Formats: sequence, C-alpha cells, structure tokens
Amino acid sequence: MPRERLYLFDTTLRDGAQTNGVDFTLHDKLTIARMLDELGVDYVEGGYPGANPTDTEFFSKKHDLKTTFTAFGMTRRPGRSTSNDPGLAALLQAKADAICFVAKSWDYHVRVALETTEEENLASIRDSVRAAKAKGREVLLDCEHFFDGYKANPKYALACAKAAYDEGARWVVLCDTNGGALPHEVEKIVGEVVKHIPGDHVGIHAHNDTEQAVANSLAAVRAGARQIQGTLNGLGERCGNANLVSIIPTLKLKPEYAERFEIGVSEEKLKDLAHVSHALDELLNRAPNRHAPYVGESAFATKAGIHASAIVKDPATYEHVPPESVGNRRKLLVSDQSGRANVLAELERIGIKADKDDPRVGRLLDEVKNREAIGYAYEAADASFDLLARRILGKVPDFFTVEQFDVHVEHRINARGEHVAVSKAMVKVKVGDQMRISEVEGNGPVNALDLALRKDLGKYQKYIEGLQLTDYRVRILNGGTEAVTRVLIESQDENGDSWSTVGVSPNIIDASFQALMDSIIYKLIKSGAKV
Repeated sequence: MPRERLYLFDTTLRDGAQTNGVDFTLHDKLTIARMLDELGVDYVEGGYPGANPTDTEFFSKKHDLKTTFTAFGMTRRPGRSTSNDPGLAALLQAKADAICFVAKSWDYHVRVALETTEEENLASIRDSVRAAKAKGREVLLDCEHFFDGYKANPKYALACAKAAYDEGARWVVLCDTNGGALPHEVEKIVGEVVKHIPGDHVGIHAHNDTEQAVANSLAAVRAGARQIQGTLNGLGERCGNANLVSIIPTLKLKPEYAERFEIGVSEEKLKDLAHVSHALDELLNRAPNRHAPYVGESAFATKAGIHASAIVKDPATYEHVPPESVGNRRKLLVSDQSGRANVLAELERIGIKADKDDPRVGRLLDEVKNREAIGYAYEAADASFDLLARRILGKVPDFFTVEQFDVHVEHRINARGEHVAVSKAMVKVKVGDQMRISEVEGNGPVNALDLALRKDLGKYQKYIEGLQLTDYRVRILNGGTEAVTRVLIESQDENGDSWSTVGVSPNIIDASFQALMDSIIYKLIKSGAKV
C-alpha cells in the first residue's frame, strides 16, 4: 500500500520569534529559511508582513526556496471590506507562495476580543480566503483557540473551519493556542472534524503549556490530520510550540508512523537534524539543550556500567533508534558509576587501543572514581578524560612546562575618575630549552590567564592560533569561603570542533589553570604536534 503524505509546516520565524529573548535579524531569517528548505520542510512561515520592518523587508522580494514560503496575518477586520483593510493589503502584496490567515474560532473570543458577531467573523473568514485565492495564493487558516472553542460550542468552531474550507482554503489548521488540551481530547476532536473536512486538508498547531505539544501533534495525525505545524527546538511564546526536531525523527523512525506516512525529509537529510538544531542555538547564542530528545548531547549517553556493557554487545539493548540516523553519536560516559565497559568503549572511541585485561584499564577506572570523589566530572569533560587515559597509558608528550604563573587583580581609578578592576597574568613557559615569559591584561583574571598561556608557545604556536574558549562554568562543590571549586571549560578550534575540560581546586584560578592547560594540550595532540 502506498504511504500517505504528511506535510510539515515550520513557524520558527513567526511563532518562534515570540520566544522571550529571541530577536531575529533579516540575515537570521534568511539563514534559517534556507536551512529549513534544505532539510525538506514543506512550508516555511517567514513572519507577519506589515507588523514590523524586518518582516516587511523579508517579504519585499522573492527568495530562491523550494519550500512553500508563507506569510502570516489576520483575516479582514470586522466592519471593513477586503479592499479597505491595510493589514490584508500587506498580506496580498507580500512576495509569498501562500498566506496563512489567523481567525477566531471560539465564540467567547469573537464576542469579547473582537467585539463582533459570530456571523461577521464567519464573513471575515470567507472574504479573506476568497481575496487571497483571487491573487493566486495557496491559503491556510489557523483556527485560533479551536479546541477550547470546540469544547464550548462545537457547532460554531466547526463552522469557522468549514467557512475557510468551503471557500477553497488548502489547509484548515486546528490550533491549541492556550496549550491546555490533552492528547485524548485532541484525538477525539480531530476525529470529529475530519468527518466534515477531509483529513488531507486538516492541520494541527499545538502549544506546549502542558508539555503535550508533540504528543498532541501525533494524536492529531492518528485522528486524520495531515499537516503538522511546529518550530525548531520547540521555540515559541510562553512554553513553546510543538518541537519539529522531535516530531520529524519520530515520523521517520517509528514504525507506527514510518510505515503509514512519508514526509519531505529524506533519510539522508535526517542525518543533518542534530546539526540543524545546534546551528539554530548557535545563531541564538545559547547553549544547546543537552537533554533534548534525539539530538541532545545526552540523548544517547549511558552512564551506568551495566548498561554500557550491554550496549557494547548490541547498541539496540538501550537505544530506541540508532544515534547516527539523526546525526548524533553514542556516548558511554566515564564516571564514578561506570564500569570497565564504559572505559574500554570510550578508549576505543578516542582511538586508544587497550586490552580488556590490561591492568592499566583498572587503574584508570580507579583513578576516575577517586578524582570524581573529590569533584572532577569526566562525563562532562571528554578532553580531560582523554588526557587522563593517555597519561596512565603513558602517551602524553611533554610539549612544554609551565614553570610559573601569576595572576594579579588591581582596583584603581582610571583617567575618567571611574573605579575599574584591571586583571593581569604572567606566565613563564619552558618550550624545549627556551624559557618564554608572557604578560597580558584580560577581561577578568581567567581571561588574562588564558591569553597569557596561549600568547607564546614557540614552535607550537601555529597549532593553537584558532583555539578559543567558548564557555566557562563554575560550580561550588561545598559551602563556605574555603569551598572546593569545579571549573568546566568548553573550547573550539578553527574547524568548529569543540571539547570540554575540567579542573578542581579550592582556588578558582588554579582550577581554571588545570582546565585551560588540558584544553591546550588536547589541541596539540589533536593537531598532531610533535615534541
């Protein structure tokens, strides 16, 4: 039997832009639209032309996209004609393939929010769809608050949806605008709607206020809806929208859906999903969610030794899908809870060969547990574990030696009479037979130390030119002014590769120094530097 087609509609650039702290530039919007287009998403909603200068400019010209580029806006205002509504005019003038109108479908909102009659609201829907169709646009209608409206007055909510469909709307989208509906309610109501409107013209737009947006979207599909609206990484106002990054692999990899439906995302493009998710976070200048389903750093990470032992024998024992199918990778974490299987698997991953009966493997495991007991966290510091393993197995070159370092913070009044804190670091490094001294001012003591360490490493300098510190996290492990501090540092090189290192000490500068040193030495080994 041929599989049915499901259509994906992305609203990251419109509904996702309502996320607290998210503000897309025009360049951001173009970048994300192309990324979604390349992934294979059927519809990309670019924004609300006329609502702000960025969206207006975005829709001022055609873009070279294979996706159906969609403009969003309201149906004509009550009491106005389609020829005398500035908002509708902006939509009709937008360089878009489709127009997604939003209209009230809850009689309570019609009376209170719009302050108009139920019939006038229906006329507004009909007139707007008809006007967009006359301009040759594909038309969608988002039925706002549909599930709340259907519970209150099913006849009127359905009349709103039918008004759009009868006028030729390609899609009628049922919106859980408040995010309060539950999957069994969505499945039941969508099942009723598709008795009146064919399911291949019905979509679902779910919000995540009860953490049910993905479940509600899948429930709607089971009931007959054939379009799913959502956002990358679940962006959206309040608690967010349905997360397409979770929905797409579920549709592709879970037999219940994969055997019945096909989507525009190919198996090959599915392997780019983790990259797409992380690229959006990078663009927003925020750390990816480590625990995100499918694409998070911890999605296929195993800490318990007994689990790791089984995974080494057969990954299917503890993995619901292959991590590489979505562009992720398996991680067997090395921690105080891990066993020999974790250590051996991680050694194999980083390219260190060791026999399972080698006594040094046992010593490495004991050392990890002893160090984690005093605060180290190797499950979050892959590069530091790499170096620890190499040291115990005798494989870390002596590239250079830090003979001395000094960090000084001075509080003084500058030329403008302002109180400022100035941080300086001095590092004395021995490279071969040469002693090198670097002194640098930085934006804080750790930054100064980082710059001084990397300022002059002689013949190794060329290997670290592209090295940069991208994240710095401090954790106080116990209370009081004498507390032990753990520092985790994330570094990145010129190739975009990243790694994490850890340091622990009662002195935050010393802990930072440990993590910074590990980062530099790891980069030298990674780059193939020779002593």
